[in-house]
Amino acid sequence: MGDDVLRCEELRQRVQCDFHRAAPDEVRRALGLRLEEVDGALVSVATGEPSILFNRTIGLGVGAPASAATVAAIRDVYAGAGTGRYFVHLHPAARPAGLRAWLEAAGLRPARAWTAFERGAKPAPEAGTDLVVAPIAADKAEDFGRIVADAFDMGAAAVPLFAGLARRPGWRLYLGVADGRPAAAGALFVDGEVGWLGFGATVPALRRRGGQRAMLARRIEDARGLGCRLLLTETGEAVPGDPQHSHHNIEWAGFRPAFRLENYAPA
Repeated sequence: MGDDVLRCEELRQRVQCDFHRAAPDEVRRALGLRLEEVDGALVSVATGEPSILFNRTIGLGVGAPASAATVAAIRDVYAGAGTGRYFVHLHPAARPAGLRAWLEAAGLRPARAWTAFERGAKPAPEAGTDLVVAPIAADKAEDFGRIVADAFDMGAAAVPLFAGLARRPGWRLYLGVADGRPAAAGALFVDGEVGWLGFGATVPALRRRGGQRAMLARRIEDARGLGCRLLLTETGEAVPGDPQHSHHNIEWAGFRPAFRLENYAPA
């Protein structure tokens, strides 16, 4: 497993940690949000919000080999929280080889996988759009939070969590504006020479105007300007009947598949 692939996984874990740190105390209480560490795996739980973005485990068996007891402990965290819908991500570098059998023995089954993409520091292609895409200050972050929460089918309680990222070091939040209205959102998190692009979302009535391609291009150029040599993003795997339009935009922007994240969920 290459160093860049492992570095990408480290960044995904840091993003998740910082995502939790962005939550104000009142939002943490409203969402029932907490983050636990089980043998090096990050176990994210939100009893008040069923989204997989909040209810998932990252890093199982990556930093250190996992065990059957590790898997059982993760299952018990969710069971104790009354959370019946969650993902356990399985990175290709996860150890040992018996992990899949332990996950299935714990009552989890393979679910739709995610694809992680990476690209280097070459310039972004030019996007044709009438949206004006730019980074925003904290006073505009609620618009960002609302677009992202709506796109991922989350309730209003999640809006200030996303908005809170604007005050965290390493984060840049972006809005695309069309006809004077916030139309699209996206985020960039930079850690040294590596950047993560996420939370791409568009207001449904304003889709098909090139907003997400423009959002990708602007973040890529900003990341290059900040000295990033490696960029990462991820999305659900394309499957028959659901081709994942985000795949086309991501590949248009010069990303290539880096690895496949298997996902396990309660049966």
